[in-house]
Amino acid sequence: MNIGNKVLKKLQQEISNKAWTRYIKNLSYDESASRSNVAQFYAPNILLAKWIKTKYQNKIAHLFEIENNLRHNVIISVGKVKKTASSSQKVQTNSEQKNQTRSTILNPSFTFDSFIVGGSNQFAYTTAKSVAEKPGALYNPLFLYGGVGLGKTHLIQAIGNHQIAAGKKVIYTTFEQFMNKFTSHLRSQTMDRFRDHFRECDVLLIDDIQFLSRKEQTQEEFFHTFNELHQAKKQIVITSDRQPSKIAGLVDRLRSRFEWGLMADIQPPGLETKIAIIQKKCEIDGITLNQDIINFIASNMGNNIREIEGVIIKLNAYSGLMNQKLTLEFAQNVIKDQLTEKQANITIDDIVKHISKELNVKLSDIKSKKRTKDVVNARRISIYLTRKLTPHSMPQIAVYFGMKDHTAVSHAMKKINETINENENFKVLLEEFANNINENSAKSD
Repeated sequence: MNIGNKVLKKLQQEISNKAWTRYIKNLSYDESASRSNVAQFYAPNILLAKWIKTKYQNKIAHLFEIENNLRHNVIISVGKVKKTASSSQKVQTNSEQKNQTRSTILNPSFTFDSFIVGGSNQFAYTTAKSVAEKPGALYNPLFLYGGVGLGKTHLIQAIGNHQIAAGKKVIYTTFEQFMNKFTSHLRSQTMDRFRDHFRECDVLLIDDIQFLSRKEQTQEEFFHTFNELHQAKKQIVITSDRQPSKIAGLVDRLRSRFEWGLMADIQPPGLETKIAIIQKKCEIDGITLNQDIINFIASNMGNNIREIEGVIIKLNAYSGLMNQKLTLEFAQNVIKDQLTEKQANITIDDIVKHISKELNVKLSDIKSKKRTKDVVNARRISIYLTRKLTPHSMPQIAVYFGMKDHTAVSHAMKKINETINENENFKVLLEEFANNINENSAKSD
């Protein structure tokens, strides 16, 4: 398999099946037209080429760097793959690759300045910055853990970028890459080179260590690498989607070493933090979204920051390609498929239970015909959020709440919208409810 297809395979593992099928699957790598620092891809039409370039070009370039330690200029054109290059061209390409300077692969945009700090990640951010400023002296190892897309990779690479700027030798790798290199060197009987590579550094950054689970030989090798670096007071930073005690098949001596230093978890961001992240992303990329769109994305797209950033890029790309102004209605239409997927995980029961708890109104009262002010308010909010967060139609909602027909649901929606227009605080409250319901749904998924 050539390097271009290897990169596409890695990209497939990092994006949704829908994104792969719709966009990247149609991309083809032209090995003959590519060089040591140029990667030529072809898309079947100009719309797809522009879309992939806008959303995935930088990611593909980053994956090339991870694969062979070389920065590539990724070109995405319209057309078909040309004939295979001659053997002499391939030899020349390999020779060029060997002569390129090798360096640790980090995303330069992952810095502490570009990381948005909130209550959910304050501790992790503070400890990561402390480690970056005094490596090997404070918390060694630093073990960062949390769910997908919450910022672990950003923080670990921010440490690396800070240390590189200070002139230190930094190695960043995912555990999968560590394991693949270990297997390759083991087969070729070049383990000395492998050990020199990972042990002769000032800072070792290992991403996604949870994949070490039940890989006994690799665990053994990593154990000795860890010990060598720790004894030499070299900084080790590790990320995982769970804490060490919950990594199945992890040997006790490694688990205890992971717990030697400091463990810091990153929780899902609150609504305010997500809004700040979206605003920062727009500022960095030069994208203009009005506050209604920002609030809508923050309260409806869950907690995966990578996914949220993807939505921002998608909206900007669609707006440019279709020459459409970025309005809330346009944004809702563009991302409706992604919203539908999320809505499928939320039930009316989830919404009513949440509102019952938040407003201190009995669950049975919300579903009853009681007309007291508090109950009517809770019922209307429940109906509004059900219409907003689920695919249920108004007649279906009317049946659930025991109403005569859909006109009663329409009336409730009208009353809530009137209150939203009159009271900004009420609007913010509903957005917070929506965010919390989405978050709870993601946890139970």
